[in-house]
Amino acid sequence: MAATNLTIRLATAGVMVPLIVALLFAGPGWGWLLFILVATVLGAIELFGMTHPGDRVAAGVGTLTTCAVMVALYLRSTEPRLFVCLVLLVPFVGIALTLARLGDMSTAALRLLAAGFGPVYLGVGFGAVASLRIEGEPDGAAFVLLALGLAWLSDTGGYFAGRMFGRRKLYPAVSPKKTIAGAVGGVVTAVAGAIVIRLLVLRALPWLDTVVLAAVGSMMGQLGDLGESVLKRSVGVKDSGAVVPGHGGMLDRVDAALITAPVVLAYVLWRG
Repeated sequence: MAATNLTIRLATAGVMVPLIVALLFAGPGWGWLLFILVATVLGAIELFGMTHPGDRVAAGVGTLTTCAVMVALYLRSTEPRLFVCLVLLVPFVGIALTLARLGDMSTAALRLLAAGFGPVYLGVGFGAVASLRIEGEPDGAAFVLLALGLAWLSDTGGYFAGRMFGRRKLYPAVSPKKTIAGAVGGVVTAVAGAIVIRLLVLRALPWLDTVVLAAVGSMMGQLGDLGESVLKRSVGVKDSGAVVPGHGGMLDRVDAALITAPVVLAYVLWRG
């Protein structure tokens, strides 16, 4: 069963990754934004489906506010006030939404925090993937590739390193299959991948910055992976969805990228 699932995962990646890279480097800017917007909608539907099961109104409001934060971050360079105002106001929308649709008091705290923090978490994560393409110009597409590569290569390297060398568990209460060896292997793979990306398409990035950014991004991405595992375990689901064959839901595939992309975007903004 594990071998079959791995085959499906590799086949899906073999089809999707070239298409995503082609859109990123050769597609129009609006095409990339639309692609990330669709991914944002799918991710938000999965998140609020887990935290607000059966409440379509709350899930709809959460999805709309998530998309608003994502677009506002994308427009940050021309409309910075819009992004700041949304980030400040969205938590209060979460409070008002929970009070208006109180329901079961035992889950009210989870729903309140999800409605207040979820749109910022997803909106900033997906928005960073969209924004890097324009904020990092003339190497915007390469910085997006770096952000996504840190997440996916770390995940892949961690998987194989854990299977071959994993003995001690990393955090069994949250993710029983993850090991310390896998975490280290993920960092090593991410650094190696970042070096390759730097050699091929991102020559302006200093070598020291490449290594440090890759290591930090990989560790933060693994933190994002564990964070999503906490959420899924707390609501009793194995996968956030089933939109990506062999990979589960959208959030299962991008949980690390939702952290690595803001890390890379912060680097780009601070380094200019």
